[in-house]
Amino acid sequence: MTNASSAPSLRPTTPSQRTATASEFASLWVGLVVGVPSYYIAGSLVESGMSWYQALLTIVSSKCFLLLPLLAASHPGARYGLTFPLLARAAFGLRGAHVPALLRALVACGWFGIESWIGGRALLLLLPSSLHVSVPIQFASFALFILAQILLAFKGMQAIRTLERYSAPVLILLAFLLLSWAYLKAGGFGPMLSLPSRLTPSEFWALFFPSLTANVGSWAAFALTIADFTRYARSQADQVLGQMGLPLFMGCFAFVGLSVTSATVLIFGRPISDPIQLLSLIGGGIFVKLLAVGGITLAILTTNIPANVVAPANALVNLAPSVFSFKSGAVFIAIVGIAFQPWKIYATPDSFVYTWLVGYSAVMGPIAGVMLVDYYVIRGTELVVEALYSTSPLGPYYYTRGFNLVAFVSMAISLGPIIPGFLHKMGIVTAIPGILVFIYNVGWFFGFFSSGIVYWVLSCLCEGCWKRKMNKAANLMDPLLS
Repeated sequence: MTNASSAPSLRPTTPSQRTATASEFASLWVGLVVGVPSYYIAGSLVESGMSWYQALLTIVSSKCFLLLPLLAASHPGARYGLTFPLLARAAFGLRGAHVPALLRALVACGWFGIESWIGGRALLLLLPSSLHVSVPIQFASFALFILAQILLAFKGMQAIRTLERYSAPVLILLAFLLLSWAYLKAGGFGPMLSLPSRLTPSEFWALFFPSLTANVGSWAAFALTIADFTRYARSQADQVLGQMGLPLFMGCFAFVGLSVTSATVLIFGRPISDPIQLLSLIGGGIFVKLLAVGGITLAILTTNIPANVVAPANALVNLAPSVFSFKSGAVFIAIVGIAFQPWKIYATPDSFVYTWLVGYSAVMGPIAGVMLVDYYVIRGTELVVEALYSTSPLGPYYYTRGFNLVAFVSMAISLGPIIPGFLHKMGIVTAIPGILVFIYNVGWFFGFFSSGIVYWVLSCLCEGCWKRKMNKAANLMDPLLS
């Protein structure tokens, strides 16, 4: 027996639904990249002491590193038309797949809260500055922004894709206007980009590795669940071509954040990496404020809903299709997002970039490592789609009571050395060896590669048992799935 009919949103996409072109995927990434967090992350590197070119190299390098696993994770979505929670069953088991799906969902909830808090702060720009410090007004603005996003999410994926398609040129124009303002105020690119590095070589490398990981981590969760979008791709070529521009898109927008943040040293006497704070100082009358708030709102909507609502909503539907629909899942995500207290996470670059981004990426890396090795190395990209929906213990993806213990052991081995560094960063542990600090600072890379290698080795050791199970399943699954 199968349960494919119990959750319509988790069924494979039909040929008529696979219409997303290369330009749509490019527009998706432009909408995702052009946003306040991307600007803030870039600007924080300058604020921390990097020169603009050191920061740009760090950011572009991170996206080049991310591009390969991103495209690798995109392939099964485009080929089989399946969501991330369904694809995770192949590596983690029918029931075990709930674990990575819910971990990804929790990260998305945190991101949803952060983006919504930023949007709420942007709305405050329309009010007199004396009201900006009012806590009740801050939270009322926060709640209003959340409500607007939920209503848009209720309109479904087609509405989101339409918004992305038409928002890209608008967001590019607004980024250009901000850069032009800084150019005119600072007296050209020469003065804007003249701010030298304030770091010694050892200080630079100490900052470079966690910054590289944080910049990978900023999209690590979305890259993990990119199949939720590539399942609508018209072809593999469309999703590959549309996403190949990620390093270029991120590099161009990062340049805006880096150069404008550098220019603020000349204009205001100090680096300002938070664009909301910067916009509150620019002034320019109601028209400029409306333009700024409209641009930030559009940037957040085109990032927050596709990146932080779609994937966790699908995970909740997969977990309990009789309890959650996409709409009720979106509401639940908003509630959990508030519980993350995003105003604390986003309070400083250290808490946002080097604790939040680096910390959660250390969990996303091992999940990606296990899934990609399972799909490409162990299975050679071949999946039995019907078996992914089967609840039969004889199914090839049932493993041990629905859990692939090899996958979870691989994750545990990879996460073990990262945990002390995270506890140290949180202040829970006062002193740890330097090597553990370094492992935490490169947590995504360490988790991704180590989990993949361990999973491959353990799977080879268990190959005889796995083959016997697959052969037995091949003989028995056909009548069970019919």
